[in-house]
Amino acid sequence: MSDAQNEFRELLHAQRVWDVPLPRFDPSAAPAAPLPLFHAWFAEAVAAGQAEPHTMTLATVDAEGRPDVRTLMLHDADERGWHFATHATSAKGRQLAARPWAALGLYWPAQGRQVRVRGAAVPASPEESRADLRARSTGALASALTGSQSEVLPALDDLVRASEAAWERARAEPDAEAGTWTRYVVEPREVEFFQGDDRRRHVRLRYRRDGAGWTRELLWP
Repeated sequence: MSDAQNEFRELLHAQRVWDVPLPRFDPSAAPAAPLPLFHAWFAEAVAAGQAEPHTMTLATVDAEGRPDVRTLMLHDADERGWHFATHATSAKGRQLAARPWAALGLYWPAQGRQVRVRGAAVPASPEESRADLRARSTGALASALTGSQSEVLPALDDLVRASEAAWERARAEPDAEAGTWTRYVVEPREVEFFQGDDRRRHVRLRYRRDGAGWTRELLWP
């Protein structure tokens, strides 16, 4: 085994998890539906100083059935589901068009908490997608106007030129449209809340869609 590999493993194994006091979670007091609990946990993550609590992983499946994953931003969480946005022509957009199912994961280590969401990913209306783009910052709009997401980039210089042009347009036209920009809603079939415990007695509460309501059940950690 190489010295570099040994150094990596030593560094990896030296890392610790949850070196902070963790909150307790009583699942018997949880609400009947997952959304109010998510809103509460999100607010508590912000209050605990969690960096970028609105970042989440999105998992999709490609045409060969192979899983794919990336990190992006949560745009909303309401009665319809969990919202995010991307170009419909991006890799994830194409994957969702072919297989419209997705999984989301949010991790807040400041409190040892995770939330997992699984369900159908449904495109929002064109009006909602345009409104989503208009609500973004100048930098985010410029990013949406830059190049063809997920396509091969010949050279970094091409990105610099395209980005500079996109920034100029975003400043001059704050209502500029990116025709492929699409807001998606993951309509939840399952939502799991995970509360870590320093003695590894983790609490896992899963909500499963049951008609118009939800079934709650505990899972072994």
